[in-house]
Amino acid sequence: MKVYFAAPMFAKSDLFYNSYLVDKIRKRYTELTIYLPQENAAINDKTAFADSKMIALADTKQVEESQLMIALLDGNTIDNGVASEIGVAYANGVPILGLYTDSRQEGADNQEKLAAISTVAENQFHYLNLYTAGLIKLNGQISSTEEELLTEIYQFLQQGVSK
Repeated sequence: MKVYFAAPMFAKSDLFYNSYLVDKIRKRYTELTIYLPQENAAINDKTAFADSKMIALADTKQVEESQLMIALLDGNTIDNGVASEIGVAYANGVPILGLYTDSRQEGADNQEKLAAISTVAENQFHYLNLYTAGLIKLNGQISSTEEELLTEIYQFLQQGVSK
């Protein structure tokens, strides 16, 4: 089964985390073939040249050929490229499993944090774009931990979904 791994990939920390998580998934689910865009040197070797059309065509083709997308949603905002890839996946009926680990989501039952929402500039929670989150939820799931994501992948595989 082909999986597209959508994630930010320009900071060294992004590259390391993406490799770490994809390696973890590959080891647990050997039946998956995961496309990690940063591994595609033809378009993502930043010392070489690839124009916007080359990148768009290459990655769109990979999304369209996938049976599942895993999308990392962490950051100040959802990465622009990840949001675009989510839109392409949604438009092509590719199920999406999102991972959103932002620690500011913890304490959702803390009354002080909830009360602070009504005070200007005191929202204790991180905002995630609702349109993009909605596209995922219409054809998938958002997890808050790696372990939850791994469980969602397992459940997806158990369903035997194929495109």
